[in-house]
Amino acid sequence: MVRWLVIGGVAIVALTIYALVDLFVTARSRLRAFPLPVWVGIIVVLPVIGPVLWLVIGKNKPPQTTIPFAPDDDPKFLGGLAESAEERIQRLEEELRALDEEDSHDADESDDNRDGDTPPASPRV
Repeated sequence: MVRWLVIGGVAIVALTIYALVDLFVTARSRLRAFPLPVWVGIIVVLPVIGPVLWLVIGKNKPPQTTIPFAPDDDPKFLGGLAESAEERIQRLEEELRALDEEDSHDADESDDNRDGDTPPASPRV
C-alpha cells in the first residue's frame, strides 16, 4: 500500500514539474484565461487538477502554418515555368543570333583593317 502512495506522489510531483516547465517555456502571448503568476498558483496549489487544467486549457494552439512546397513540387511554380519555357528559348536563340552577327561583323572589320604589322584580333570566348 505504501508503495502505491509513493508511486502516486512521485507521479503527481512529476506532473506538477512538467506543467510548470511547460508554463515557463510557453510564450506569454499564448497564455489563455489567466496571466503567468495565476497559472503558477493554480498548478502549485491544486496538485492534480492544476497541471491538468494547464495542459488542457492553459495555452492557445499555435497558428497553423502552411508548409511551403519545394519549387519542383509547387503547381503554381511549375505552371509558370512551363508557360515561359518557350519564350525563354526564343529569347536565348535571339541573343545567340545577335552574338553570332556581332562576331561575324567584328571579323569582317578586322579583315578590312588588317595590315601586315598588326596581329589578328583574338576570338571571343
